[in-house]
Amino acid sequence: MAKIKMTTPLVEMDGDEMTRIIWQMIKDELICPFVELNTEYYDLGLPERERTRDKVTFDSAYATQKYGVAVKCATITPNKQRVEEYNLSEMWKSPNGTIRAILDGTVFRSPIIIDSIKPVVRNWKKPITIARHAYGDVYKATEYRVPTKGTATLSFKGEDGTEFSKTIYDFECPGVLQGQYNKDSSIISFAHSCFKYAIATKQDLWFSTKDTISKQYDQTFKLIFEDIYNKEYKAKFEELGITYFYTLIDDAVARVIRSEGGYIWACKNYDGDVMSDMVSTAFGSLAMMTSVLVSPDGKFEYEAAHGTVTRHYYKHLKGEVTSTNPMATIYAWSGALRKRGELDGLADLVDFADKLEAACIKTLDDGIMTKDLVGLVDDGVKVTSVNTLEFIKAIRERLATTV
Repeated sequence: MAKIKMTTPLVEMDGDEMTRIIWQMIKDELICPFVELNTEYYDLGLPERERTRDKVTFDSAYATQKYGVAVKCATITPNKQRVEEYNLSEMWKSPNGTIRAILDGTVFRSPIIIDSIKPVVRNWKKPITIARHAYGDVYKATEYRVPTKGTATLSFKGEDGTEFSKTIYDFECPGVLQGQYNKDSSIISFAHSCFKYAIATKQDLWFSTKDTISKQYDQTFKLIFEDIYNKEYKAKFEELGITYFYTLIDDAVARVIRSEGGYIWACKNYDGDVMSDMVSTAFGSLAMMTSVLVSPDGKFEYEAAHGTVTRHYYKHLKGEVTSTNPMATIYAWSGALRKRGELDGLADLVDFADKLEAACIKTLDDGIMTKDLVGLVDDGVKVTSVNTLEFIKAIRERLATTV
């Protein structure tokens, strides 16, 4: 069988620990036998980041800007323990944070759904995709522990001479104080990414803040989204028959619980952090969550939503066989290949990505799955628990019958 050819390279970002092992398994068993893989490779494993003083991370992001589509393995964000374990010269920053900042992108996370694992919310029938504005707000806030009585003020002095000062609170006792910020340029990028991803996936887009209480801060988000939608995206949304919908965050939570899913839910930074964990847990497993970073100018970087699975990696180093779930990493590859095929007009590559995902679902529907999913399956479904390589080989068997 002739392999499917690619015309433009895919940016490939290798990673760390158990997901790095799985990465190679997926390429060997599910990609390279069927696709003449064309990638520009970057090793984002921690030893190479140390060797290059993290230059490799920046290079991979610039390559994504150039080629438009990337696929990324999970990577370590080092803490004090990792600095000692890997003998690092410094505590390198999160690769995801670096890439996100360079691409100015928004992260979209969505669950992979199968019939035998029902969501905790029984009326959820379709995936709910969380779009998180991962910039500013409480994560970049300035905090102060107020030690005594006194007056707290909010002040601003502009380069053009503009000045503003307002009392926040007259403290009659000790307390706490916090100042947070965001900026129009980041909110604008967030809005464009959300609208473009909704169009690309043909899904409704919901956006929620609390503008009735935060009449300047949250209202700025609301007004920027509204203005960009009306000027640039409304006609395309109407053409596709999809909807942009704004509501308050508390109303959105109630609507989400009552809904059947099937839309993108855009959230501010903290809301998106919390709600993505709620959605992933309610649907079953973080190992079944896809993640894609979308820039406002239409660049895409696909990865799994989970980490490097350190515990399984240490077992692997001892020669033990592990049952690590590779589904989200496989879907990172299928998502990237599909997008590359769409951008390059390669119908065979798009079709292969579809068939790869269908083979994954067929394997799970046949009851063949890794240990993390076994306990989530509905009663009465016959299940065979397998290790990672056995699971990937079972997918390959089913894939080979369709390509």
